[in-house]
Amino acid sequence: MPLSRRAILALSLAPALAALAGPGPAPVRAAPAHPWVPQLKDGTVVGLLRHALAPGTGDPAGFRLGDCSTQRNLSAEGRAQAQAIGAALRGLGLDGARVYSSQWCRCLDTARLLALGPVEELPALNSFFAERDREGEQTRALEDWLAGQTAAGPLILVTHQVNITALTGIVPASGELVLATRLRTSAPRLVARATLG
Repeated sequence: MPLSRRAILALSLAPALAALAGPGPAPVRAAPAHPWVPQLKDGTVVGLLRHALAPGTGDPAGFRLGDCSTQRNLSAEGRAQAQAIGAALRGLGLDGARVYSSQWCRCLDTARLLALGPVEELPALNSFFAERDREGEQTRALEDWLAGQTAAGPLILVTHQVNITALTGIVPASGELVLATRLRTSAPRLVARATLG
C-alpha cells in the first residue's frame, strides 16, 4: 500500500524533530555502595575494625599477652570472616593500608588475615574489658596517637568492642568496620558503619 503524503512528511521531519529535542535525559548514576571509601583512602577518616568472630566474652582466667593458648581466639568462621573482609577492602582499592592492631591474638590474627600490608602492634588499641578504670586513660592515648597521624592514605585499626565504643559510642558486631573522623570535634565522630565479611 503506498504511503500517504502525511506519512511521507512525518518520516522526513523525524530526524529534524529529534535534533530539536536535544539529547535525552542524562543517565542516572547509582550512588556508590560505600560513599566513605574516598575519605578512608585519603586518611580523612580512620577504619576501626572489631576483631573477627571469637566465641566467648573477655578472656579466660590466666590470660597472658603474647601467649595465644591462654586467650580467646578466632574460630574457623572468624578466620574466614577476616579473610573475606580483607578481600572486600582490597576490592575497594584499599590494599596497602597502614594496619595497626591490639596485641591480643584475636586482633593480630584478624589484622594479618586481612592481607592489606604489614601489621604493627599498637598498645593503645589493647582491650580494657577487664580493667574498666583504664577506659579514660586508654581512650585519650588512642586519641593522641590518632591526632599525631599526618600521613595520607588509608588507616585501619583492629581492636576490641570496648575501645570502639569508648571512641565512637557505637557497639560494633564482630568484624564490623566503624568509620570515624581522625580528630575529635564538636560534630559527631561517627561517619559510617559497614559489614564487609
